[in-house]
Amino acid sequence: MDNTISNYSQNKDNNFNLIRFIAAFLVLFSHSFIATTGDPNTVPLRLLLDTSWGGIAVDVFFITSGFLIAGSFCNKKGLVPFIWARVLRIYPALIVAMFISVFILGMWFTTLKPIEYLSSPETYKYLIKNIILFFGVNHSLPGVFTDNPYINAVNGSLWTLPFEVKMYFYLTLTGLSIAFIEKKLFLKISKHAFILITVIALGIYILNYFYSVNSYNFSRLFYMFFVGAACYQLREKIVLSHKYFLFSLLVVLISTTQKSVFFLSYIVLLPYIVFYLAYIPKGAIRMFNSLGDYSYGIYIYSFPIQQSLIASIPNLTVLSMIIYSFFATLFFSFLSWHLVESKALKLKNKIPFITHILGQYWNTLKLSYTAKSK
Repeated sequence: MDNTISNYSQNKDNNFNLIRFIAAFLVLFSHSFIATTGDPNTVPLRLLLDTSWGGIAVDVFFITSGFLIAGSFCNKKGLVPFIWARVLRIYPALIVAMFISVFILGMWFTTLKPIEYLSSPETYKYLIKNIILFFGVNHSLPGVFTDNPYINAVNGSLWTLPFEVKMYFYLTLTGLSIAFIEKKLFLKISKHAFILITVIALGIYILNYFYSVNSYNFSRLFYMFFVGAACYQLREKIVLSHKYFLFSLLVVLISTTQKSVFFLSYIVLLPYIVFYLAYIPKGAIRMFNSLGDYSYGIYIYSFPIQQSLIASIPNLTVLSMIIYSFFATLFFSFLSWHLVESKALKLKNKIPFITHILGQYWNTLKLSYTAKSK
């Protein structure tokens, strides 16, 4: 029997929705400590392993994203449908969340007079910059959460989204470059290229961890995303085995006794653990897919909800914060998925006219990246 990722990924019956849901909860869980105490060092695992459950969750998000986005790039019929699908997944829900944050939450909690708040350039800088994402994000609104333990931050989760969007760009640039080389030189280099990029990214990430050579977060998330993309390219070679999974899990757990050893084993073995959990466990667990994908909604709403709770109930305990914020966030993520995200995704095949114009170069070259990568 073929136990490779390629065999399991032939259909959409997997556990990615559940994995992302748990990852989003772990971000909420970690942020509950920060929002309640204002001290990042109170977050579990922070001092022990130089990471947190939220940090692990972000890595899982980028690994799965790299894998799935690489698959989308290969399977979309052209560059334009790929870009349009990415826009629909990220921006509609984000735009709604930003308007709610600025004009409802911000107006309610600001210490400024309404006219001062609405006339402040910082209000619209927050709105516009956090919607565009390409130039980073703003975390504060004027007069909002100025007395919270974690002061001024409206949505601390947004910091990863500019990286996510940039990874889409880098993947697209990589895919187009490979397709061009393969077309002109008649070479099949896609697998080798992704392996090389991932190995280089891994090396830079390790250097950043031990010597702070460059931007740590960029090198970390670039590696996580591209190791996921590389796993897609190598999906016909990667065997999902109970034995390999248990070995990987055991090595990571044992290595927690020493930070640097944990770091090395974690970054190498986490992708395998993620893909095993995504495809192997079956049965009733797969029923979760029928509920919808609430992970993105949890991610973009949890932090402002937590800050709102602590502003309204100053003596809230960490446990109470976890419970209250989870159910409140789940409610908003439910609405986000059913009223915004799922409806936006139905527009994937309705590409605006302008994108057809932008896609003429792609269509003229007739680059078939999917065929070349096989």
